Amino acid sequence: MLNPLSVQINSERLWTSLEALGQIGADEQGGITRLSLTDEEMTGRQFVMSLMADAGLEVRQDEAGNLIGVLAGEDPDAAVIATGSHIDTVIQGGRFDGALGVLAGIEVLRTIKEQGIRHARSLEIICFTDEEGVRFGAGYLGSRAMSGGWDNRWLELKDANGISLKRAMENADVNPDNAALASRTRQSIQAYVELHIEQGRVLEALGTSVGIATAIYGHCWLEVTVRGRADHAGTTPMKLRQDPLTATAAQLLAIEQIAVEHGGVATIGTLKLAPGAINVIPGEVVYSVDLRHEEAEKLLQMEIAIREALTGIAEEKGLSLSIIATDSAPPVRSSQMIMDTLAESCRINEFPEHYMVCGAGHDAVAMNELTEIGLILVRSRDGISHHPLEWSSPEDCEAGANVLLHALIKLSI
Repeated sequence: MLNPLSVQINSERLWTSLEALGQIGADEQGGITRLSLTDEEMTGRQFVMSLMADAGLEVRQDEAGNLIGVLAGEDPDAAVIATGSHIDTVIQGGRFDGALGVLAGIEVLRTIKEQGIRHARSLEIICFTDEEGVRFGAGYLGSRAMSGGWDNRWLELKDANGISLKRAMENADVNPDNAALASRTRQSIQAYVELHIEQGRVLEALGTSVGIATAIYGHCWLEVTVRGRADHAGTTPMKLRQDPLTATAAQLLAIEQIAVEHGGVATIGTLKLAPGAINVIPGEVVYSVDLRHEEAEKLLQMEIAIREALTGIAEEKGLSLSIIATDSAPPVRSSQMIMDTLAESCRINEFPEHYMVCGAGHDAVAMNELTEIGLILVRSRDGISHHPLEWSSPEDCEAGANVLLHALIKLSI
């Protein structure tokens, strides 16, 4: 009889699938752009469904567009064990973010089926809809829908080309009116374990392939609009100007300082000027703020302090200000039971047990509202992510997938 402890995934098959998916949405600079529900991502979804079918899984798409592959267990009434991630990317992103979790999950279930490993609980691999939030400004859409957090107001969000989420879902043959029906009960999923690249430099500095996340940063996204008066650059004296950009400069420095003081992180990812001419004083500045912290109370305190600071600077300059919260998710703690299982899996694979806080958001954040969660992190070269140079070695991807394999075997018994 096969000893489950000796089972390993097919690393060559996993790497081949990563390379193949990495060609979908690729550009000449080496980046990958598969924004959610675009033609490129839909092609990627077809590829994922074909892999699920080839692995012998039952394949379906739920009401929110999440792709689900199921490996049936011996007890059809038992709550399932789930793994997964996403294949949508940022603009000119890398080939591993999200994709590793989806493709490794398929490979793990395929291995369990091929090796005839018995498991009472059914196993699911889920490819979630729109984790990144890049196209419409709100993320975790599929995992939020599954965990009961769907908001119909998202349907009116529009991308840079004026296409609404509602229209994009319709174009992808996903009925937007039924998205909330993707919600599942706590009794239906026993645990969710996600495999993801670290997107940071901690594991590389430690010289180890795999880490176990104890918590995931929560986030708050803000859209800030500062309005002044557009004037001629040559004929308007400095003392008569109502320049929103100079105020914005002061605001950005204040945001940085507040993040440091609260032990969190803050990022200004986008900044737009209007009218945007070299010889015109801007009349309006719009920028985004991405706030993150591992503690919910400190994340809220950081947001409040930033709102107060930005308001004070705008009032001092005689400018109008608008701050809109476009998205948020609370910090989450990993399940102790799942962390213990992951630690055991690391020992089986002869990897050191390293515990760390995850600074990037993942679908596990939303799934925490539905079930116990765990997160395996895989080393990223130079900590680079959301970039064409994003890279995790074949050996590290294999290591993470084997930790996932033995964790799912243990959880599904």
